[in-house]
Amino acid sequence: MTLRIDLLQLLKNNGDHYISGEQICRQLGVSRTAVWKHMEALRKMDYVIEARSNVGYRLVSVPDRLYPEEVQADLETSVVGSEVRYSAGVVSTNENAKEWAREGAPDGAVYLAEEQGVGKGRLGREWFSPRGRGLWFSVIVRPQINPVDVPQITLVAAVAVAAAINEQTGLVPGIKWPNDLLAGKRKLCGILTEMNADMERIQHIVIGIGLNVNIYQEDIPQELQGVITSIAMETGRKINRVQLLQAILRQMDYWYQIWISSGFNAILEKWKQWNVTLGQRVQVSTLKEVVEGVAEDVDETGALVVRLNDGNCKRFLAGEVSLRKEK
Repeated sequence: MTLRIDLLQLLKNNGDHYISGEQICRQLGVSRTAVWKHMEALRKMDYVIEARSNVGYRLVSVPDRLYPEEVQADLETSVVGSEVRYSAGVVSTNENAKEWAREGAPDGAVYLAEEQGVGKGRLGREWFSPRGRGLWFSVIVRPQINPVDVPQITLVAAVAVAAAINEQTGLVPGIKWPNDLLAGKRKLCGILTEMNADMERIQHIVIGIGLNVNIYQEDIPQELQGVITSIAMETGRKINRVQLLQAILRQMDYWYQIWISSGFNAILEKWKQWNVTLGQRVQVSTLKEVVEGVAEDVDETGALVVRLNDGNCKRFLAGEVSLRKEK
């Protein structure tokens, strides 16, 4: 994989110019047979590579795919993106990532797909995940933390995704506690965190992220019209998915390491800058109850603090939050 990434980078760095097979062999320290083998593999992945006798090779075009060779090129993260697995289509990236985690996937491993058959949302809901139109991926992490602190990582991921979207597109998303990113009132991104742990130790956490990137109005099913949106719809232009994904992974790497090394306070401060929940009337639905009140704060554990209609405050570490109109 590393050789293929290096070969691609060499071709990209050469732009429209040809580079000879001899020069490739010399710079990468490999045989002509190895170069030919990887060139053929890249062509099968829909890279268009032109070859001319006695001249060399030239990269003509790159496919719109989230190949590991693209995602890991110049990624330069410390943890997140340490390994990347890719599939054209899966039922759910979270399910595949959990299996990979059980097999020993390293801290920061990423499982991504072009399409999900049944993308997993919270409370068993499905996530609309059409082929090649979004970022559907899961990040595996293995933090040495107390299991009660796991809800914080959903906020870590939300901050990372919001910052990357803003950096790459100029769009200013809002974070709705605990796991949604909105553009206006429509859903742009969902985050689903699933944990495997003993009583006192985290085995692994899988952070599933579904981000609508190049979806257009005509692509959206009738039942989701007016409910979801995409970056392309909000900005009026097609987005480079690889560059956006790389930005998200870099931001996740940055904020994840801050969380591990320095605690939750810096993440919470940043989350509050992006949030659209605090100060709003909300309805919170849990497995046991549905309550209404005003979202007053997110505390140092990541819990949402709601002042209920009877004047009492209640903390929620999990639940479905709907923004309500003021009475």
